[in-house]
Amino acid sequence: MVTQATDSALQIFLDKQEIHEVIMRYCRAIDRCDEELLRSVYYSDAWDDHGVFKGKASDFIPMIMKMLHEEFLGTMHTICNELVEVHGDTAHSESYVVAYHRVMRDGAEHEWVLGGRYVDRFERRQSTWKIAHRVVVYEWETLEPARAKLLVPNPFVTGQRSRDDIVYKR
Repeated sequence: MVTQATDSALQIFLDKQEIHEVIMRYCRAIDRCDEELLRSVYYSDAWDDHGVFKGKASDFIPMIMKMLHEEFLGTMHTICNELVEVHGDTAHSESYVVAYHRVMRDGAEHEWVLGGRYVDRFERRQSTWKIAHRVVVYEWETLEPARAKLLVPNPFVTGQRSRDDIVYKR
């Protein structure tokens, strides 16, 4: 027997899943340097506090794309614990993130690993959930000389930081 409470619980479950997928698309957008996908996760009037940047997400996006291309050799963002609380057309989420970055420092490759949290306010507008406000909370970081790479020849498909990546070839 389907009740109003069941319908409400099912809608909250579906809302949480949609919000989770927005967070996953954010990570893909950053790691694949996909500006179009990154724009799709924020509302045009969204606010982003990324520590080094505090302002409109629409201004954050070109800045981070430039940084990704000029300062990072590769990135991988992993979402761990995730809690989403839905209240009508507004939701608040806390997503733990471990962000791996390969960077050049003093002429050598380094691994910069950052632990933090995305504390987000999502809004549903015209039936679509997107980030309306994000604060990146810093917890810890390490910076170490890069470890050895895989032996050559590498038998694996290599990830691409563009839409040339295999995930886009479906």
